[in-house]
Amino acid sequence: MGVALTRSAQWTAAGHGAKTLEVTPLNEAIVKEIMMFVESFIYKYPQEANYVFVEPLEWKTNLDPSAFGSGYAVSGTTVKSEEVDKDGEPLLYLSVPQIKIRSFGQLSRMLYIAKSMKLKEAQACIEANRNPVAKILGLDYNIINEKNGNSFVSSVLDKMNKDDDPEREIKMKIALQLKQLDLHLLNHSLKHISLEIRLNSGTVKNDIELLKQFSGKGEQSVLESIEYTSDYEFSNGCRAPPWRQIQGEICYVLVKPHDAEILCITCSKEGVFLNGGKTDDEGQINYERKGEIYKDLVTLLKEKSAIFSENMSKQDVKFSEQLQKDQPNKAPKEEVAVTHKTSITSRRSAQEKNRINLGRSQLTKRLEPSLNWRTSVSSKESRNTLRDAQVEKHGGKLEKSRSSLSSGRAQLIRKSVEKIEEIISDSSSESEEDEEQPDHRQEANADLPSEYWQIQKLVKYLKIGSLKILKEISHNPQIRRNIVDLGGLPVMVNILDSPHKSLKCLAAETIANVAKFKRARRVVRRHGGITKLVALLDCGKHSAEPALSSLYETRDVEVARCGALALWSCSKSYANKEAIRKAGGIPLLARLLKTSHEDMLIPVVGTLQECASEENYRAAIKAERIIENLVKNLNSENEQLQEHCAMAIYQCAEDEDTRDLVRLHGGLKPLASLLNNTDNKERLAAVTGAIWKCSISKENVTKIIDRLDGVRLLWSLLKNPHPDVKASAAWALCPCIQNAKDAGEMVRSFVGGLELVVNLLKSENKEVLASVCAVITNIAKDQENLAVITDHGVVPLLSKLANTNNDKLRRHLAETISRCCMWGRNRVAFGEHKAVAPLVRYLKSNDTNVHRATAQALYQLSEDADNCITMHENGAVKYMNSLQVLGKVDFKLQFFSTACFLVQCNFYCPVSQFGAYDSQRHLHFEVYVQS
Repeated sequence: MGVALTRSAQWTAAGHGAKTLEVTPLNEAIVKEIMMFVESFIYKYPQEANYVFVEPLEWKTNLDPSAFGSGYAVSGTTVKSEEVDKDGEPLLYLSVPQIKIRSFGQLSRMLYIAKSMKLKEAQACIEANRNPVAKILGLDYNIINEKNGNSFVSSVLDKMNKDDDPEREIKMKIALQLKQLDLHLLNHSLKHISLEIRLNSGTVKNDIELLKQFSGKGEQSVLESIEYTSDYEFSNGCRAPPWRQIQGEICYVLVKPHDAEILCITCSKEGVFLNGGKTDDEGQINYERKGEIYKDLVTLLKEKSAIFSENMSKQDVKFSEQLQKDQPNKAPKEEVAVTHKTSITSRRSAQEKNRINLGRSQLTKRLEPSLNWRTSVSSKESRNTLRDAQVEKHGGKLEKSRSSLSSGRAQLIRKSVEKIEEIISDSSSESEEDEEQPDHRQEANADLPSEYWQIQKLVKYLKIGSLKILKEISHNPQIRRNIVDLGGLPVMVNILDSPHKSLKCLAAETIANVAKFKRARRVVRRHGGITKLVALLDCGKHSAEPALSSLYETRDVEVARCGALALWSCSKSYANKEAIRKAGGIPLLARLLKTSHEDMLIPVVGTLQECASEENYRAAIKAERIIENLVKNLNSENEQLQEHCAMAIYQCAEDEDTRDLVRLHGGLKPLASLLNNTDNKERLAAVTGAIWKCSISKENVTKIIDRLDGVRLLWSLLKNPHPDVKASAAWALCPCIQNAKDAGEMVRSFVGGLELVVNLLKSENKEVLASVCAVITNIAKDQENLAVITDHGVVPLLSKLANTNNDKLRRHLAETISRCCMWGRNRVAFGEHKAVAPLVRYLKSNDTNVHRATAQALYQLSEDADNCITMHENGAVKYMNSLQVLGKVDFKLQFFSTACFLVQCNFYCPVSQFGAYDSQRHLHFEVYVQS
């Protein structure tokens, strides 16, 4: 962490006093990453979270003592944590304005207490503690932490062997975790820098002039208009005032899309973004940034305007041709040189990729800096390596093209070829994103750092000592890749057959650490690792059914725990889930679930949670009576175990029988009671998800509403800052409102509840928006509630969401609009807020549910004459007809689409309603309806 803060963070020295972090996107990203690491530390590493720092982290805080609740003693302007060290000193001490913290656990809790101020608190802590590793672990570990990868591991191990400190083991673990964070921050910073956009006035001007050529009032135009806010252009091509040019700003433009209000956009060297617009009184620009930074104007406008995105896709060829025609004359010489150099490198890369038949072109891929161990390989050396690989692949002898080619290098080439064949033959067996991409260039390079070869020795001569080292260092993503590249996983899989239980445990735990990415999980499966890991779960295969009370005391149970850990990591792949099931893993997991030991239960439930996403697993889980034990463990004191049990119930409750089992075994009560504990966001999201799925059954909803006060608790969670919690709570409310006896009165009984729901339509999270729309659809079934939410401004907020490409949101938004049309002049208001035209475009979706909801909404909207005109002008008839021709209609969709046509026909026939309406267009529509 200290290295990243020194090398990557951007510091500025004030006129006097300490340095502070500059206000830059990079610094903000670094602080957020550190903050996320600290927030999750208490859950990921509970043992290390209790470690007491060598020196406290101290800074000036803005926190008020009243913000601290249970677990803290508050007296005036002083706060002390009840958690103390061995000398009785509090691990958190606040004496306004100074705060001292001496453990990761207290740091994590402080960030939770800070809430909206946590980013400022994290920044203040970083600025006041420029060398945090020295304060956390001591100066010796800080020196080790600053070492490069080739000596860090050996230094830590040397320190561990020589140091007689009783806390040396936990310090080593924390040192590894901080080093891993350091590498992550450096890599994250490099990627952030590589993605930074450096625009110039010529590029911006060229883009604006081109967009002007494609703008106008026509249907095919991309924009209605685009113009500068200032006509004066400085000699450097900028139009921003000089005091803003210092900030890197180039110009400001006013853009009017076809389907949105006027956008005031700042174009700067870093990219383009929305600003605060022109002030009403003086017409001055509010320069403050109001959103994220985009790489160019086109990217921003595609995000803000669906019509721009649609029409731009039609104009892309013309736009690109014009851009290429104009660009050479405007691009600086150095950019041309870089482009030429990049194109040569890209062509070389493409040729090499084609020769090994990976089928992936690198011509358009942007080169990014990386911290992976690699050195440059000349094109000649690359060709020799590839030729050697081809000889090996076709069964020929591997000939050394140079005398310096070592046996280690030949082994790496063979591994590379095996890996390529593996990717080709099994490219689609696992659909999830690969966490860590393999680096093929590294394997063709003999000039690797010494740490790489140290790991190779550990892999080659695996013993208890080296396995212990590999288990600890395999938390590092780079080292995980190296273990796989050097063939370590097949060796560890073979060790699982060893008669020595300690070796089995170490091998299984190391596999659990390494199998965090797809290629590693595939290697474990292909070498028979899944079957062997499942066999480790059988604690009693060498004895006659031991009593459960003494089960954990046997060494077999520790082996089973490690096997469950490894299976948990491996179960993130579909093929591995099937392998676990076929190897008989479910009965063994069900048996282990009956133990009372939490360190065994967490990986067992974690594995079941991952596997329960598959239907055949859910059937087996019911057959093995696993639901009963999942419900039982909801009453555990361990928050991580509660989270995984709730998530497993969420996955399994897709089936009605499982929902009934949860109720029959008393699972609704602990689920509802966990809603009161809002400290752990991940657990809360899992619990609300489980309640949502369980509440699909009417019997469960009745119990939650009548006896457990679940609806009130769910409604209160709509205020939670975590988007997953909000969304799950909203989804869970839907069946509760549907099945309540007096739903309208119940909803109105929550003070401020309707206003809260309407305001959630301002969220930027698509899942939150979709779930809130579903809630509003159910609320609006009551006319009094519909009137209230109309007064709260639901119509304009729903209309603003209409320009979306997300089908899930489209479906629920259309259903909500349909329901809200049934009050007052709401259907007219939707037309006035330009919600009708975007709804028509929903009919081009591939989702039948979207078609059905849209037809229903259009039917309600078509009772207004102006809306009928808008529908017809935007091709509603054509789209609905095409759906019928393609056979994409069901009875409900056909009913609403036909009804919509008839309503439109009734409105169009009496031409007098529209005054001087175009009679030719009216006649054309009549003929079409008759046909």
